[in-house]
Amino acid sequence: MSTKTLSQLLAGKGIVVVPGGGTALELRLAQIAGFEAGYVSGYATAAAVYGVPDVGLIAFNEVEANVRAIRAVTSIPLIVDCDTGYGDVANVMRTVRGLEGLGAAAAQFEDQTWPKKCGHMEGKVIEPVERAAERIRAAVAGRSSPDFKIIARTDARSPLGMEEAMRRLKIYKEAGADILFMDAIESTEEMKRQVGELPGPHMVNMSETGKTPLMSAKELEALGFKIVIFPSSMIRVMVRQLSQFMGMLKETGDSRTWLDRMASLEETNAVLGLPELDETSAKIRAA
Repeated sequence: MSTKTLSQLLAGKGIVVVPGGGTALELRLAQIAGFEAGYVSGYATAAAVYGVPDVGLIAFNEVEANVRAIRAVTSIPLIVDCDTGYGDVANVMRTVRGLEGLGAAAAQFEDQTWPKKCGHMEGKVIEPVERAAERIRAAVAGRSSPDFKIIARTDARSPLGMEEAMRRLKIYKEAGADILFMDAIESTEEMKRQVGELPGPHMVNMSETGKTPLMSAKELEALGFKIVIFPSSMIRVMVRQLSQFMGMLKETGDSRTWLDRMASLEETNAVLGLPELDETSAKIRAA
C-alpha cells in the first residue's frame, strides 16, 4: 500500500476516516485494515498502556515513548493527541519538536487547564483564550515544516456554550492552526454552523456514547468535515470482549468455547510481522 502524507490526504477528495488507538498493535491493525492515517489517542493511551482514566495522569514522556513504539511498526501518518502541550510555551515547542522528530504527522492541542479530562466528561475547566492561543502560536513556531499539522481543539462547547466555542476556534485559526476541532459538539445544526462559518479543514470526533451524535463518515463528509476520528472505539471493544472472556475463563477454566472468536497463533504472528522477519532472516543466513 502506498502511503500518502497527511498534507496529501487533506488535499485529496473525500473525508479521511482515522481510527484511534493507544498501542502499537492497535495502530498496526488499523494500517493492515487499509486505513490511510491513525490517531494516537490520549484516552486510549491512558487506558490501554497505563490502565488509568483520561484525567491528566500521563504526560509528554509517556506519549513520546508510545509514539516511538507505534511509529516503529507503522508507516501511515499519525495524528497525536497532545492534551494541553504539557506546560507553557517552551513545553509546547518541545512537544512539537519531539513528535515531528519521531515522524508524526500532526499534533492536537486543546484549551483545557491541566490536569485535563476526556472531552466528553463533565467538570472540564477551560483556559483563558489568550493562553490557549499562545499554545497554538508556540506549536506553529516549534515545527520545522508546514507539513507537520497543528490541530486546535476547543473543549468550550459544554461548559461555556457554542458561541464561545466558535469564538475560540476563530482565534486559534488566526493563531496559525491548520485544522479546527470542536470536541463534544452536540448537534447536526451546530456541526453545520462550525464548518459553514469557519474556513479551513475541520476534524470531528465520533466518541461512542458521548455528547456528539454518532454519524457515518459519508454523512459527516456531506456536512463539510475533512477528518473523522474514532479515538477510543478499539479500546472499548477490547474492554467489553476481554472482560467477557476473563469472566468465562474464571468460571470454566476452559478457553475452547472462544476459539471461533480468537485469532489463531498463525494469524496473530502474521499481524506482528513474523513471516517477513523470518524471510529476511533466512536470506541473511543464506548469504
